[in-house]
Amino acid sequence: MIRCVGGIVHDSNGRLLLVRRANPPGEGLWSIPGGRVEPGEDDRAAVIREIREETGLSVTVGELIGSVTRPAVHGLYDIHDYACQVRSGVLRAGDDAAEVRWVTGAILDTLPLSEGLHETLQAWGQLPRA
Repeated sequence: MIRCVGGIVHDSNGRLLLVRRANPPGEGLWSIPGGRVEPGEDDRAAVIREIREETGLSVTVGELIGSVTRPAVHGLYDIHDYACQVRSGVLRAGDDAAEVRWVTGAILDTLPLSEGLHETLQAWGQLPRA
């Protein structure tokens, strides 16, 4: 299994932070920011790094919201998603993100999302609140 993390970030208006993937897996699809945990890194450090690299934002990592398993080319991704709060930074797409944006529920419903994202966020009570 390949350990991965994601950051579930809502702004003060209840919008959800999403990135459009620039590279496989999920190229062209929208998802929450995140990626692989590097050797020697814990989940919290990985979430902070991935969000900074993909969105330009610095976050504080909160509680584990939930975990999912997704197929990978060589095995499975074991993804652990954490609640996060923005501390600072300027929103901009970076690293493997083609685009980054805050989305409302209405916008979320129009985007091509990573497999199972909408259903998982709904089950966890993490859909945009705006």
